[in-house]
Amino acid sequence: MLPDTVSIKMRGVLRLTRWREYVPFVIPVTSLGAILAAQPQNIALDWRLAVTILANILAVGYAFMINDIEDAPDDAREAQRAARNPVANGELTPKQGWMASLSVAALTLVLFSLVGVWPFIIGSLTLALSHCYSWKPIRLKAWPVTDILSHSLMLSGLLFLAGYFAYGNNPGLVWLVALAATLISVYGQLYNQLRDYEMDKAAGLYNTAIVVGKNNARLLMYSSVALALILMLYAIYKQIIPLWIVSIPVLVAPVFYFVRTPQSDMRGGPIAEISGTVQMQFLVLANVTIAIWLIAVMLRLA
Repeated sequence: MLPDTVSIKMRGVLRLTRWREYVPFVIPVTSLGAILAAQPQNIALDWRLAVTILANILAVGYAFMINDIEDAPDDAREAQRAARNPVANGELTPKQGWMASLSVAALTLVLFSLVGVWPFIIGSLTLALSHCYSWKPIRLKAWPVTDILSHSLMLSGLLFLAGYFAYGNNPGLVWLVALAATLISVYGQLYNQLRDYEMDKAAGLYNTAIVVGKNNARLLMYSSVALALILMLYAIYKQIIPLWIVSIPVLVAPVFYFVRTPQSDMRGGPIAEISGTVQMQFLVLANVTIAIWLIAVMLRLA
């Protein structure tokens, strides 16, 4: 294979991962789990955090890769989707996409195994859900309820737990924070389904939003956010999350008043619901808050 061809294929593999769409939330979710395990035990955050974050990024990358490989025939029918999908536009063959994906899965398992037994088990479950979510013989994303459960677990709940079990093994009330993180992902999936509602309905899909209808899906979407907020407030009340952490988003949030309102949602697409206008701000606040907390913990336990 010529050097230029190799470069094109490598670029195609990187585009197949769609890493820009999830790295900004994989890092804080994983870090939050690790912090909540290490801080009460006064355990220093070491190389295990970096390895777990990388493993989680690769696990989510695998989900996106399988999704684009399996959706390539449908994406090829629309110019905008085909341009984004390297398998649909011929930059990669399906076989090359599968080889790259399975290589990513193998590396992911190796990384999780370095961290511990429970992270390996959780990471394996994440990969299994990532595969079954889009793989056509099963295709969890095409069915009501399973689409929401699998999406929220593989893109949030299990990532959090992998971070936690890298340092602890007795979550206790931390399960409430894991549930809150999962509910935020439930919001994200319902938002995506509402955004693609007409197109998915025309394609004959039967995901949760289509089965329950737009209004009920919207109610479920905002209810998941409300319940996640209640759980986080309770976690603060029970001192699972220290009260001073709340001051960070409170101090940073006013800065957004001087920033132009985004014209697209977190994934760069058109805003489907009013909440789409604040997704980027929420993501920035989450990253800043977790980063400051992480630095504080690392300095204290160094």
